[in-house]
Amino acid sequence: MNPINPINPINPINPTNATTIGILSDTHGLLRPEVEKALSGCQHILHAGDVGDGQVLTRLGRIAPVMAVCGNMDHGAWSNSLPTKEMVEIEEIFFYILHDLYQLDLDPSAAGIHVVVSGHTHQPKIFQENGVTYLNPGSAGHRRFNYPVSIATVLIENGAVIPRIIEIDL
Repeated sequence: MNPINPINPINPINPTNATTIGILSDTHGLLRPEVEKALSGCQHILHAGDVGDGQVLTRLGRIAPVMAVCGNMDHGAWSNSLPTKEMVEIEEIFFYILHDLYQLDLDPSAAGIHVVVSGHTHQPKIFQENGVTYLNPGSAGHRRFNYPVSIATVLIENGAVIPRIIEIDL
């Protein structure tokens, strides 16, 4: 595992020719105004589970189209339509979204996946393995232990994937 970007508290700069994907996980029913502000300007939002409340997805949908997966703490009628895993193509980049990375049941490199997005641990992390970027945005909801409240962005610019973790100032 090769770390490629530590936590960066600076808001991402979005070049005009780039597509910005906002990535979050583990909101557990809490969508902070600071998180909504950090996601403003994103063209797509991916939520890696433990949403906690369907209203979180409704509010995120006011910012950009949302793709979310079901986490181990998502229960109730509102979550029944959420898949447990999902493949999404944005700008010819394939994202595989699941809540718990330990539930990964395929070889992302062999499947042509560029970015694996997961949550569950509440620990933000980016690393590359076999040409695949693995991204856990950390927790955007309730603070757990001494982990930061964080999200991530992925810029897609000229076919390049540029991931960044953003610590949310509270």
